[in-house]
Amino acid sequence: MGQAVFSPTVVYRDPKAALDWLAKAFGFEVSLLLTDAEGNVAHAEMSFHDCPIGVAGEWAGPQLGGARMRSPASLEGQGTQFIWVVLESGLDQHCETARAAGARITEEPADQFYGARSYRAMDPEGHVWSFRQDLEKVPTAQMEAATGLTFKVGG
Repeated sequence: MGQAVFSPTVVYRDPKAALDWLAKAFGFEVSLLLTDAEGNVAHAEMSFHDCPIGVAGEWAGPQLGGARMRSPASLEGQGTQFIWVVLESGLDQHCETARAAGARITEEPADQFYGARSYRAMDPEGHVWSFRQDLEKVPTAQMEAATGLTFKVGG
């Protein structure tokens, strides 16, 4: 059996505009684009450092068992997920590029207790994207002391 790959899909009211914006703001690249005869996006995938992410328009159908896929822009800003993206380097510049493209920076770049530097950005339709760059490995005891939480890794 091959390696499992998770491929989350982010739903937009305007997936065509989202593809352009995600490329400009975050550096994602279109890896697959299927359109109908009118040029509407039927299915799209983007990649970032070989990690896939789907970009879809709002839809519903029997295969969803009554669920409806909607953008936060259609739900008064309500969201059901945010996505963490790990950068190897350049987090602060990445943030500035996103800001220049119109991202609303909801959390400015800052060093975190868990050994990473991170920032959060909201895209034009209200999805929250979290970016981090790992800086150091922090011992579990130090993280527990900082948070009061018990950390368990693995089975």
